[in-house]
Amino acid sequence: MSKTFYNPILAGLVLSAGVVRGADLPARLLGANSCASSSCHGGGGAEQNQFHVWSLKDVHSQRPFATLTTARSLQIAAALGISDPATEARCTTCHAPLQTVPTEARGEHFQVSEGVTCESCHGPAETWLRAHTRQDWTRADRTAAGMRDLQDVYVRANTCVACHQVVGTALLQAGHPELMFELDGQSVAEPKHWRTEKNGPGAQAWLVGQAVALREMSWEVAREPQPDAEQLARQQALWWLLQKVAATGAWPTPLPAGNEPTVGAVQKWADDFARAAANGWPEENSRAMLKALANSSTDFKNIPAAAAARRAERLVLALDRLALPVKNSAADLALNHLFQLAQSRPDFDAGQFAAALAEFSRTLDGR
Repeated sequence: MSKTFYNPILAGLVLSAGVVRGADLPARLLGANSCASSSCHGGGGAEQNQFHVWSLKDVHSQRPFATLTTARSLQIAAALGISDPATEARCTTCHAPLQTVPTEARGEHFQVSEGVTCESCHGPAETWLRAHTRQDWTRADRTAAGMRDLQDVYVRANTCVACHQVVGTALLQAGHPELMFELDGQSVAEPKHWRTEKNGPGAQAWLVGQAVALREMSWEVAREPQPDAEQLARQQALWWLLQKVAATGAWPTPLPAGNEPTVGAVQKWADDFARAAANGWPEENSRAMLKALANSSTDFKNIPAAAAARRAERLVLALDRLALPVKNSAADLALNHLFQLAQSRPDFDAGQFAAALAEFSRTLDGR
């Protein structure tokens, strides 16, 4: 589950498998080495090299914690009055999440230094490690034992979004970079330690990821006594994007009532929409979304330049993922032009972008 919409502490995410040992003790995390034997995930074959891919190629292994030791992190920490970002919960929650795991939930070989590790995503392994590779165990059996079902795109999106989208206003103002969660593109870029067919349709992963991102952004806006203007602009841009998608009618999730619904209403709608989009995927949905977004050039007229620029930065990423199955050379060139126009918010020209978007739409139709 998401650390924000459901639980404000990432430890809740790490320990949320729902299986306990005894009356009150959560399942323990056993550490990445418990997965690393050559007969399991530390072997050399394509079906057994998951530990090596994570430890040698995946930035989740070492980079998140190492980032906290850089000059930039120290500068951000100083602005916030933090003496050591490597031990500060506001930083380690995402960069070194195992630091927040209570002692009673740590197994014998548990190591805080592992970074974002196997169990950060798959759940505490104590209750399922020995049996999860059994041939007679189904996906439902593994999930019931406490292994997180990452083949479920809604579960997968919730596992990733907390640390890949939400950054508090204070951190942003201190210099932390903005984050933009995009489940499909980020999954494609990730070094693979799973079979790619388990990802499901790319367009579905994109949409579910965007919906849970809107939910988290809405939660963040709702909890701030005085939301930052940029924070509001980001949330509104994604809300605009998903309204365009919802208008295709592919998912029976009615929009909140009123022209300007509360962020709480948007938050709930976004979660309902994510669940609906994760439940099956007719291929025509992908084309309907692409057409609706490619034909949105009029939505860049008569709105503030800053709002239009925020819409554009979300839109170009959406078009990049959704157009993959149908792009031609002309569409590639037109999309590259859109990326260039959206690259700098201070220099954004809504008129130029709208014209380029209309051209992109024509290329998809072969015109």
